[in-house]
Amino acid sequence: MKEFKEFAKVLADASGVIIKNYFRTKVSVDSKSDDSPVTIADKKAEEIMREMIMKTFPEHGIIGEEFGMYQTEAEYQWIIDPIDGTKSFISGAITFGTLIALSKNGKPVLGVINQPVMNEYLIGDNESAFINGVKTLVRNVNSLSDATLLTTDHLNIAMYQDREKFNALLRRVKLYRNWGDCYGYYLLATGFADIMIDPIMNIWDTMALIPIINGAGGIITDYQGNSAETGDSIIASTPMIHAHVIELLNN
Repeated sequence: MKEFKEFAKVLADASGVIIKNYFRTKVSVDSKSDDSPVTIADKKAEEIMREMIMKTFPEHGIIGEEFGMYQTEAEYQWIIDPIDGTKSFISGAITFGTLIALSKNGKPVLGVINQPVMNEYLIGDNESAFINGVKTLVRNVNSLSDATLLTTDHLNIAMYQDREKFNALLRRVKLYRNWGDCYGYYLLATGFADIMIDPIMNIWDTMALIPIINGAGGIITDYQGNSAETGDSIIASTPMIHAHVIELLNN
């Protein structure tokens, strides 16, 4: 794991140089088949990471948002999202990051959220999590009335889950904001938020988050409380309120 952790930092640094060069510049924005935006920064950042993985660990596989799968039968898979939160990136906001995960036989064993503009590097391995080398934990919140709830886009709640039940949760928490994408999970893992919800997710969105939230002492599942590894949604929170959140959203 030490070798993999060191290499993950190298990947984050290399992709971060590219991303910073394009941040708050007039980059052209294209639309993918699902109408989500993509820029040259997304593509070049993933390209450099894929090249480095193939060179350093030629026996490993890769799953990337922009360029797909490589060696899908490999024991180890690097799962990368070069810019999670492209809408934030092209808007000049800082609520984006690079997601890097390593799975072994389908189980995520290492996760990274890197925010290159702010020089924030968060890494977790299911047992612990560190932000810029300092150990981090979720905060100890025992009641929804004291909790800060985040989600990426509340319009997606109505599209993929039950909006009225989500509204019921909103009425129970102390604070609600749309500081979303991977930055919401970063805020949870570093003790600045308590619940982060995404009603729809892809594998490159999810896998890096699992070792980080677990390592920081949080709980991460899909929307119904099942395994986040096989689900297509996420509810992550501090331990004492997670079951209550699941109940409110699914009862």
